[in-house]
Amino acid sequence: MQNLLKRLRVLLKARYPILFLRTHEEERVQAGLKRLATAEGRALHVWRCTAGLFGPDSADPDAALQAALEHTDPALFVFFDLHPFLTEGAPRRRRRLKDLAARAVERRQTVLLVGPELPPMIELDKQLVALDVPLPGSDEIGRLLQVLCGSQNLDIPEERFERFVRGALGLTEGEIKRLFARILIEGDGFSDADLALQVQEKRQAIGRSRYLEFWERGEPMSAVGGLDNLKGWLSRRQLAFSSTARAFGLPEPKGLFLLGVQGCGKSLMAKAVAEMWKMPLLRLDLSAVFRDTADGARPLRETIQIAERLAPAVLWIDELEKGLSADAGGGQALGDFLTWMQEKQKPVFVVATANEVRSLPPELLRKGRFDEIFFVDLPNVHERLQILEIHIHRRDRSPEDFDLIVVAEETERFSGAELEQVVIAGLFAAFADQRSLRTADLLDAAREIVPLAVTMDVLKSLREWARPRARPASLSRRRIDFFDEWEDAD
Repeated sequence: MQNLLKRLRVLLKARYPILFLRTHEEERVQAGLKRLATAEGRALHVWRCTAGLFGPDSADPDAALQAALEHTDPALFVFFDLHPFLTEGAPRRRRRLKDLAARAVERRQTVLLVGPELPPMIELDKQLVALDVPLPGSDEIGRLLQVLCGSQNLDIPEERFERFVRGALGLTEGEIKRLFARILIEGDGFSDADLALQVQEKRQAIGRSRYLEFWERGEPMSAVGGLDNLKGWLSRRQLAFSSTARAFGLPEPKGLFLLGVQGCGKSLMAKAVAEMWKMPLLRLDLSAVFRDTADGARPLRETIQIAERLAPAVLWIDELEKGLSADAGGGQALGDFLTWMQEKQKPVFVVATANEVRSLPPELLRKGRFDEIFFVDLPNVHERLQILEIHIHRRDRSPEDFDLIVVAEETERFSGAELEQVVIAGLFAAFADQRSLRTADLLDAAREIVPLAVTMDVLKSLREWARPRARPASLSRRRIDFFDEWEDAD
């Protein structure tokens, strides 16, 4: 808020006649403008349709604009929610606003329109400057929590204090105050368990979007078989969103692009990132954003704003190529998305997945959009063994009871999803015969399944594209296999 007030002060001194502040936080904005008016030596006059600019006689918008026109002293005229009265069907009202803007310059007056949106007004394009009012930052939230701790004699450890501050980013000041009050009433003195209440508060914000889905929790990284190279990359960035990382000189990670074979764990990894980093997981239906309207730019912009409100968060965009192909217009919406990816300031870590890369615009994969591009290939024999163990264990069986090495060797070119189906099909066979699961059931199921890779003509071209452009998500096992064979020979 302090940065916004500094910018407003510059605009006032430069005699900008009319400003639009995009926000839902009326009380916070009015308090800031009151301080600004005092510092600038100007009167502050506030209009709402329920109360006039100078009393009840100026409650009507036309009367209020006329009263402001007749006022000659230096002042800030603040109009809350004037936008419904400035539609194309109100040309005389727009003319009054333009006249007020023209006279405001010589009188040291400024008109400030405050609200969530403003209709297009060509006649005011050259006089109007629009500004987004930022939500409370870490410093503001920290002060709110510090005041609360002082009044309640609470002593929150520094690391947990920072987590509560970081978790409240993306909420309005009113939402933050209500959240902290709720934690005081329902919680346990701002313990680690109370962090879940912040997630609930953010879930309410997600419910207002048609294109974002809030996932209550992700998947543990232990549920992902293989992909050790990718896991190591993520582990090294686990604390990269902390203030300690900023002090060390590290930028916040931007995002990750996962390209690869269908059913090999790309979507599962997106969920695991959120769980590892203890962040909310948001799934963006990009194709619905573009398909829902001829102008994909506006809903995309609004959706991104909601995602940024919930930051820090992981934004998962599944099957990115399908979403971008739904952008029939192709221009403005895609351009806005690429610009946001390049320049975003909020800690929203994007995990985008794709099964096909040839239909993606080349500029999407340019350095700076994503921190890294990983290629997720079919699992090797070691990874297949891990995946089989995970699915056997998930179904309350012990992997040691089966010869899973043989099954892993038998399932060459199987994806992770197909390996899960091997276990499920084996269980069905055992259940039908009313007996326990056996290794033979798994082998029989494997022989009956035709893996997608066998019929997938694009696999070779995917590998050729990824070889010089992407990092492998799996560690190379050739050297490890060589030493294993060498030791066995001894």
